[in-house]
Amino acid sequence: MEFRGAHILSVKQFVREDIDRIFEVADSMEPFAHRERMTKALDGAILGNMFFEPSTRTRVSFGCAFNLLGGHVRETTDVKSSSITKGESLYDTARVISGYSDVIVMRHPQSGSVAEFAKASRVPVINGGDGPNEHPSQALLDLYTIRKELTSNARSIDGMHIAMVGDLKHGRTVHSLSQLLLLYKNITFTLISPTELRMPEDIVSDLKASGHQVVETEDMEAGLKDNDTVYLTRIQEERFESKLEADIYRGRFRLNQAIYTRHCQPNTVIMHPLPRDSREEANELDNDLNQHPSLAIFRQTDNGVLVRMALFALILDVADKIDRSASEVAWYTESRFE
Repeated sequence: MEFRGAHILSVKQFVREDIDRIFEVADSMEPFAHRERMTKALDGAILGNMFFEPSTRTRVSFGCAFNLLGGHVRETTDVKSSSITKGESLYDTARVISGYSDVIVMRHPQSGSVAEFAKASRVPVINGGDGPNEHPSQALLDLYTIRKELTSNARSIDGMHIAMVGDLKHGRTVHSLSQLLLLYKNITFTLISPTELRMPEDIVSDLKASGHQVVETEDMEAGLKDNDTVYLTRIQEERFESKLEADIYRGRFRLNQAIYTRHCQPNTVIMHPLPRDSREEANELDNDLNQHPSLAIFRQTDNGVLVRMALFALILDVADKIDRSASEVAWYTESRFE
């Protein structure tokens, strides 16, 4: 695809060469993310960060990525503080905010809303999550993490075994990651969930049509065996009609040290898009795994900055200019935590 000036709305817009390019640029961002080098490639550029649904990691990660490239961030973090509460349409909001910004990241609780917004925007728009539909940048950082974790163990994405666990019906992260994995070969998917929260049938059909093996089960212990990666999700309470309905499923699929040791292969990568629900009745990913070397959840969040930096650099066409605008700041890295 042509990245310059493009909207990033769905993982379906990528081919495998696009993923390779994003990851190549993400790799080059490491010294900047680690504050070893500094760039002003986006000096004077403005990110409009528009989050009409609660977010911590995605919102801060996008803002941090833009700042690290030298740009400035303006945020709307609550629909109640926007003119949408006065009846303003997404069209009008897009026309206005795109006049103030060079690029916009938007999260919205309704499926398809970000694509609707993008139609009226005069600048590129990145989908930061639209309801239960998609979360393309999360899928990219998840795939980037899987690639790095497997490579360190002399494995690859092609031919891997992955278990996806939890609320697969409402979890937009697993929807988008599954769609990205269509671009790879001979993957075995074990989809572990209650019957009522199974992966949408169209995604399962796409996986099978692409030559991947798919097993759907409610048996977590059996499903955990023989996987390279286990990707857990929380019960998406905000997608249910009531908390009581969500509580029916909460806490049914948990991973802790004992279960991991009994049923997972050594070095099985543990992933979770976060936030994990640490309440006692839920606790889908136990704190007793916090020091486990295969727990990749915080490496995921670090990788999110790299991938989002890469997206900004490609969309705003500065990926090949960053080195020329960079300066060394190693002294800061050495002293900032003293």
